[in-house]
Amino acid sequence: MYRGLYSLFKGSCQTLFEPLNSTGGLIGGNVVRLLTCSAVRLQESDVKPVETKSPSAPVKRSKDLFPPFPGQESSLTWDSKNYEGLPIAHIKATYNNTHIQVTDSAGQYMVRTSCGSEGFKNVKKSTPVAAQTAGISAAAKAKAKGVTYIRVLVKGLGPGRLSAIKGLTMGGLEVVSITDNTPVPHNGCRPRKARRM
Repeated sequence: MYRGLYSLFKGSCQTLFEPLNSTGGLIGGNVVRLLTCSAVRLQESDVKPVETKSPSAPVKRSKDLFPPFPGQESSLTWDSKNYEGLPIAHIKATYNNTHIQVTDSAGQYMVRTSCGSEGFKNVKKSTPVAAQTAGISAAAKAKAKGVTYIRVLVKGLGPGRLSAIKGLTMGGLEVVSITDNTPVPHNGCRPRKARRM
């Protein structure tokens, strides 16, 4: 029974990974699509085994390929800047509008836009399409100021949360990390009374 299950699993894995070549590219007609992310492509030249000091034999490990946790040191760089030096895109997604502000790592203003400033009025401001348009506009303005890689901080539960991030990437910016900064009350203020319909 186990032998039959093993052969079935082995056969499905072989058919799954058959079209992959040795570099991790997917071969199919004229299309070759790499399966590596931009951070890996940029950091491949820097990846070297690092020896750790321990009482036993030294263990070799490669550098991490993901953004670090807050307060953690990392050797990754984007455009010769470390993680803490990257510009930050603050996205505030309310139920009626979506505001996007790009600041440098110290918090100084660089670019600001919103759905209302992009020409959407009234109910149309709260749509995902408006948030995506605002994201594309903010990315274009930020690229004009020399920004390529950004960190994203999202605050709020509005309908434009994901669309604004999508707009930033469509505008040509590389998003390194996404952090949700939505304030969550621990039963703080009393809510408003229920609306009478």
